[in-house]
Amino acid sequence: MKHAHRTGQSGRRTQRGNMAIEFAIVFPLFFVVFYAIVTYSLIFVAQQSLTLAAEEGARAALRFQANATSIDDALARRADAACAAANGLTNWLAGLAHCSAAPAPCDYDGTLRCIAVTLDYGYAARPLVPTLPLFGLALPDSLVARAMVQLDPDNVL
Repeated sequence: MKHAHRTGQSGRRTQRGNMAIEFAIVFPLFFVVFYAIVTYSLIFVAQQSLTLAAEEGARAALRFQANATSIDDALARRADAACAAANGLTNWLAGLAHCSAAPAPCDYDGTLRCIAVTLDYGYAARPLVPTLPLFGLALPDSLVARAMVQLDPDNVL
């Protein structure tokens, strides 16, 4: 009887060792999957945030009352208002998203005026989640969002 009891006990010990080995083999796979889900979710959120900020910046340029003396001055003031609005929406990125807004061509003869807003976040230099070795190959170098708005020719100034 004693002998049978010992055989059953050592079988359980062997089983516990097998579970530890299986966990050690499977855990890295689960960790990489979890890491990928978190990383790509944050990249998606950052891209959507940049897109929304660029759109809101373009709308701010459209609504801005320039009160300027020249068209170039009015376009420059509208571009500044666009970047101010866009930067206000990307403050959760610690101000690291670079905004540029400038007049852009809307048509072939240059009679229409547009403002193009571009937001660029250098993801490779400042990732939201620390990068695992070899995982950086699948991550973007930068996140870019663009929006453009056409201004009413009569109300540019």
